[in-house]
Amino acid sequence: MNRVAEEIEIEAEHLAARGIAREEVERQLDLFRNPPGYADLVRPCAIGDGIESLGEDERAASLAAYERARDAGRLSKFVPASGAASRMFQALQSYRDADCGLVELERMAADGDAKAEIVVRCVNDAAQLPFAAELDAELRRRGSDLRSACASGDLRDLVDAMVGDEGLDLAAVPKGLLPFHRYPGAVRTAFEEHLREAVELVRDGDGRVRLHFTVSPEHVSAFEEALDGVRRDIEKEGDSRLEVGFSTQSPSTDTIAVDLADQPFRDGEGRLVFRPGGHGALLDNLAHCGADIALLQNIDNIQPDRGRADSLYWKKLLIGRLVRLEELRASALATGKAGHMRDVAGAFGIDPGADSDLVRLLDRPIRVGGVVANTGEPGGGPFWVRGDGGTITRQIIESAQVDPDSPEQQRIFRGASHFNPVLLACSLRDLEGRPYELERFVDRRAVFIAKKSFEGRDLKALERPGLWNGSMAYWGTVFMEIGAAAFTPVKTVVDLLRAEHQA
Repeated sequence: MNRVAEEIEIEAEHLAARGIAREEVERQLDLFRNPPGYADLVRPCAIGDGIESLGEDERAASLAAYERARDAGRLSKFVPASGAASRMFQALQSYRDADCGLVELERMAADGDAKAEIVVRCVNDAAQLPFAAELDAELRRRGSDLRSACASGDLRDLVDAMVGDEGLDLAAVPKGLLPFHRYPGAVRTAFEEHLREAVELVRDGDGRVRLHFTVSPEHVSAFEEALDGVRRDIEKEGDSRLEVGFSTQSPSTDTIAVDLADQPFRDGEGRLVFRPGGHGALLDNLAHCGADIALLQNIDNIQPDRGRADSLYWKKLLIGRLVRLEELRASALATGKAGHMRDVAGAFGIDPGADSDLVRLLDRPIRVGGVVANTGEPGGGPFWVRGDGGTITRQIIESAQVDPDSPEQQRIFRGASHFNPVLLACSLRDLEGRPYELERFVDRRAVFIAKKSFEGRDLKALERPGLWNGSMAYWGTVFMEIGAAAFTPVKTVVDLLRAEHQA
């Protein structure tokens, strides 16, 4: 046994408490020492070449298929909601203790300082923020008010009231529980908006509305309390019954950290350091949420009542197209005709090959990913990617997966016509209704390695294959163009001032 293996063996009890096998730690250490290469991009997916644009007949058939699945109780929403709102308020926190006023920040913003621009916009339009009333009350407690604080040009009181730990401390609030939309006489959080949207989207023939949220352990009770506060009104208004599940990221999905020499990193007390494995760790939550068909949607991508109709339309089409693909697969497997099965495999973006086991190729989870015409938003996009053995498949690729030293690969990446808004309809059960073992369909080498710091020392951290990247690498995949109305993310606080978030 080598020295590293001996060290890990000594901490067997520590690993067991996390539910991590020694063999898994050794596999992760090997990934640090022999990191996988970058994705091999062939070309961007485009309309007619990896991206579908549904015609009127197919839209009508997909909407009918959606309704069948909805009424039969097959649908649910799966919403990753673990993140705090800290990134939304980074710009404000940077200037919290800065010795500069609004005039100086306006000059900096005019010179192209993006953070200064966010702060200026936030101050000038503070009264339009969904939490303006709470902010005004906090400032009044301090002997001021929102109007005076914004007019004075002195930012300290305003920013401290917003993000200070003795103020509203909004940066520490889970993003899902942050006020998102202001209505006459009410303010709704992103969490509440997801509940209300689900009533319109997944309510079955018996009135059941199924949702699952992944949250941080320290925030579970806050989400449960928020649910209790709105459940009665939502159920009464929608003649429905909410069935909401919560889960947390399992410690068994954490990954070991290493130092810059790729040796296990230890804290000041000599213990191995593990870190959360990124959003790919949520594959376990998705696998065990009990869903049949799940619409995967980020917590911050949600619309108020007045903007919901267009977004719902595209989500219904995504789900309906998925159901149609399920039916196509079932028909092909029922006939057993090789030609038919090869055609279906091709529709899923799978190269069947000459000697493939066609049943095995079709018997896998399916996803229909909505993609939006590129408008310069950050994030990944749909590409044709060459994998092991030269097989070419459709994948969602992020910038971190592309070789920064390859002008050709960077050119292909920049050439994407569409991007990924993280809106996927996922078929999670086989023809017999049994949940798929989703781990079987992961590209386990599609990991991310990043430099981080801990206790003032540099380390390297390993992120598991992304939930919609490597974790779904071997799913049947269809990309479908959807309208921009379905994508209204909130990445900074001023995004709440966009017209689409003004309820």
